[in-house]
Amino acid sequence: MVGDQTKIGFGTMADSNIKDFRDLRVWQDAIEMAKTIYEMTRQFPKEEIYGITNQMRRSSVSVSSNIAEGQSRGHLREYVHFLDIARGSIAELESQVVLSSELGFLSEEQSRTVVEKIHSVRRQLTSLKTSLAKKMSASS
Repeated sequence: MVGDQTKIGFGTMADSNIKDFRDLRVWQDAIEMAKTIYEMTRQFPKEEIYGITNQMRRSSVSVSSNIAEGQSRGHLREYVHFLDIARGSIAELESQVVLSSELGFLSEEQSRTVVEKIHSVRRQLTSLKTSLAKKMSASS
């Protein structure tokens, strides 16, 4: 197939051991990041349950969800599109972490810990997107 319609075959992934999204390190790390966010937001003020707590949880879940959906779609162009959505969600999450820290909901150490996880997942997303974009270019 050509360009944006290039099919994803499990054998065409960078690592032929990738059978589905659960095998992707970036997805695994995004899940761990979301679990960290859930744990950290448990301590937030109760009046924030429908505010920043909900927003942070939704943003963090969106990252792994979009990685999974993109990888499961079957076409590189769609995969890259969902990785872009995941990157947007991770930017949202980082902004929410900064705000939570400035509001005193997170300690400096908690903020630093989660921002490190965010940056790690963002780097992995960027690397994966770059790799897939090269495959799209090579196949067109």
